[in-house]
Amino acid sequence: MAKFTREEALLYHSQGKPGKIEVIPTKPYSSQRDLSLAYSPGVAEPCLEIEKNADAAYEYTSKGNLVAVISNGTAVLGLGDIGAAAGKPVMEGKGLLFKIFAGIDVFDIEINEKDPEKFVQVVKAISPTFGGINLEDIKAPECFEIEERLKKELDIPIMHDDQHGTAIISAAGLINALELIGKKIETVRIVVNGAGAAASSCTQLYMALGAKLENIVMLDSKGVISKKRSDLNSRKLPFATDRNITTLEEAVKDADVFVGLSVANVLSKEMLRSMNANPVVFALANPNPEISYEDAMEARQDLIFATGRSDYPNQINNVLGFPYIFRGALDSRATCINEEMKVAAVRAIAELTKKPVPDVVNSAYELKQLRFGRDYIIPKPLDPRLLTTVSPAVAEAAMKSGVARREISDWGAYDTQLRKLMGMDNKMLRRFFDTARQNPKRVVFTESNHVNMLKAAEMALAEKICYPVLLGNEEKIANIAAENDVDLTGIEIVNLRHDREEKRRVEFAKYLSQKRSREGISYDEAFEKMFERNYFGMMMVETGQADALITGVYSKYAETIKAAKDIIGIRKGKTIAAMQILNTKKGTLFLADTLFTRNPSTEDLVEITKLTNDAVKFFAHDPVIAMLSYSNFGSEDTPNAVSTHEAVEILHKNYPEIVVDGEMQINFALNRRLREKKYPFTTLTDKKVNTLIFPNVDSANLTYKMLTEMGIANSIGPIQLGLNKPIHILDVESSVQDIVNMTAIAVLDAIVEEQRSKSKQAGKI
Repeated sequence: MAKFTREEALLYHSQGKPGKIEVIPTKPYSSQRDLSLAYSPGVAEPCLEIEKNADAAYEYTSKGNLVAVISNGTAVLGLGDIGAAAGKPVMEGKGLLFKIFAGIDVFDIEINEKDPEKFVQVVKAISPTFGGINLEDIKAPECFEIEERLKKELDIPIMHDDQHGTAIISAAGLINALELIGKKIETVRIVVNGAGAAASSCTQLYMALGAKLENIVMLDSKGVISKKRSDLNSRKLPFATDRNITTLEEAVKDADVFVGLSVANVLSKEMLRSMNANPVVFALANPNPEISYEDAMEARQDLIFATGRSDYPNQINNVLGFPYIFRGALDSRATCINEEMKVAAVRAIAELTKKPVPDVVNSAYELKQLRFGRDYIIPKPLDPRLLTTVSPAVAEAAMKSGVARREISDWGAYDTQLRKLMGMDNKMLRRFFDTARQNPKRVVFTESNHVNMLKAAEMALAEKICYPVLLGNEEKIANIAAENDVDLTGIEIVNLRHDREEKRRVEFAKYLSQKRSREGISYDEAFEKMFERNYFGMMMVETGQADALITGVYSKYAETIKAAKDIIGIRKGKTIAAMQILNTKKGTLFLADTLFTRNPSTEDLVEITKLTNDAVKFFAHDPVIAMLSYSNFGSEDTPNAVSTHEAVEILHKNYPEIVVDGEMQINFALNRRLREKKYPFTTLTDKKVNTLIFPNVDSANLTYKMLTEMGIANSIGPIQLGLNKPIHILDVESSVQDIVNMTAIAVLDAIVEEQRSKSKQAGKI
């Protein structure tokens, strides 16, 4: 687990503004009119509407996105009964998790009351404020009574996460673990060590998924809960076994599954060795499990092992569930969180584990490549797909089980809503992937010695967006793949330097020398170049043996672009450009030129704008273009400002169909109100700028990289503009996801090129 000192922990909570959460206004409040609407007299109108119809609170207040995290501090983490006030940092932390993972607002409420009846009355009294209630860190058996009473007497989602969170996540892991070892939940023998709130809920959920009571043994601090005991309360009695055993050692012998919800170091190596083949062990005591990871691995090589810790594989972490369960419950306005909703969450989490893992998750955990298997039976907490996977499943289950008060009919729109909620929305990129899957193309990955290229090729094939072709030495590529757990099955490898490629090298050299014979390229020079990956790969594209090419992870830009110009050529004019697509919370922005033209002339700026205008249309947006500078509309006469100013004049005169203006500073470009107040003559009146042309590469490159590194925007690109065929040169050290995204765009580019070629042939005929 992450190591830190006591002082660091205290400083984290105290520095700056004490605590971890705050309230932020969601409406304007700068003017007197704003304040009159926010409070008196304007606030009276929604009050009257809610008086007529209580459900109107969901429309006019934050209720529909507000959860209470409520505790009395009687069972706080591993600290025990430390009191309501001392538990507040934990409740604030829970609120933080709700917000960052599911966009849910939270008030943490610490109630200084241990009597269940009084506690219930307090929660009931404040419940109209909230759309849902998360009970937290309340000791057993009082937690059972409190949750049951509140679920029965209130009509909003209520969940004691200590019980049900662990149950849901461990159940998802159990389903996947049993699938991997070929066992069925209906027949496996399960030992649950612990009889508290979490143990009870886990066992009940396992049974809801098919586990048989006769195959389950539960233990408390006194040993096996058996029918022979006379000290069992009503919570434990339903799990009593009639087997003639009393100890954990006897219970685990020949068992298939061990679930520990107890204390550290109670499961010995010998006990573990006595379990059936391919045992599943969930040692979930925190911070130290029932058996250490090291001891478990030493005792058995055939087991699947999970803990509650982040420093070992298969962390059973409640954060995989509660934010998304409440999100789905709130969005469907469910009256409760029922068994159907919990089972839906289990199955959604289990299924997500089997899908290819995004590079952002691997990077976050500094892992080579996560893949469904014994060390990955459950998603990682930072997997962004949990929101759009679990929440819809829970909402749908609420609707099907009849507890939803709001129907969701457009699931695509709901998916978009969830993505926007977390700043993840990128409908355009998803459309690229969908289009590519309809007509996948052969894409050459030139730099296959780079692990990111190999992972990207693997993911692109798994996503079914292309047929990857790797250039390089087969043995070397295989070694890199093996070291990084990359599956190359189904991926073509071309060793361009092998003797068997001699014929192709000769053909390519003849083609290139003939095409550029009057530009100084001889056959001998062309033949030598065919031993270089970029030249060979681009010749594959030029001659139709491949449809697109991805390069640039470590290639020098100048050499790569020279190869592209020599082989592929420029489509029109003399200029090529690069465009970056930025997905921001305020919408999509297109930035050019971010890579190629270092210090563009007036003519270059005109051509870059024309190329960008066409590209933005290609990506199904109506371009509204601002030509950027440090000056505004002729206020400076330096060379850069003048070039931009002159380019705008040429565009207005010769290309009036292009919606463009400038030169202007970036704040005027992006702030329509400011622009129109200061410069009412602009041709961009009443228009929102979505495309920015920069005066040079430095400003463009620095801008988009700063925005992406600060987390303000997600970037797709650089997208090459102006080459005759789909050749895309990446930024150095692009991530796996960056490469996959560019692959989808390259395939889309190739599809359009294919259509263009067919149209030309049809015209000739």
